Amino acid sequence: MSVRLLRGASLALAVALLAACATTAPPAPESIEPAYDPVALVAQIRAAAGNDDGKDELAIQPLRDPMVTGLRDNAAQAEREGRYTDAATALDQALAETGDDPAVLQERAEAALLNRDLDGAESFARRAHDVGAQVGPLCRRHWATIRVVNATRGDADAAAEAQKQLDACKVTAPPRY
Repeated sequence: MSVRLLRGASLALAVALLAACATTAPPAPESIEPAYDPVALVAQIRAAAGNDDGKDELAIQPLRDPMVTGLRDNAAQAEREGRYTDAATALDQALAETGDDPAVLQERAEAALLNRDLDGAESFARRAHDVGAQVGPLCRRHWATIRVVNATRGDADAAAEAQKQLDACKVTAPPRY
């Protein structure tokens, strides 16, 4: 009888071990996306532009197409409502109308960041800088975007280089007589 009891206990132990193996959860996959608050990063980018009154520095302000202004307004409204995909779509439509408007490209970079698209954010910001005046508040927003993207990725050297470029965007306005 003890052999029977021993076999029964062994069988029960084997079943328990198999059940334990079947009920353990698989390890959670590692997140490849860095943890960050895109809304806070966009606020930081916009704050980097500084004072936009144009009194103490050179800032270029292009003429605006009314249709594009309407699309930009729609994008801003969508962003305020937390509809970041809709904001990006409206800005894509504006870009289809204007081509390479640096202000719209920058707004699109920020919309990409809000949609957690770091590559898109950097790409739009670089394109905006390449076609823009490369001075003034908008220039600072381009480089602030590139800085926060690189900092979010953990690339401190690239973030520091972007900060240097951001600092170079401030150019004193010529004297007015």
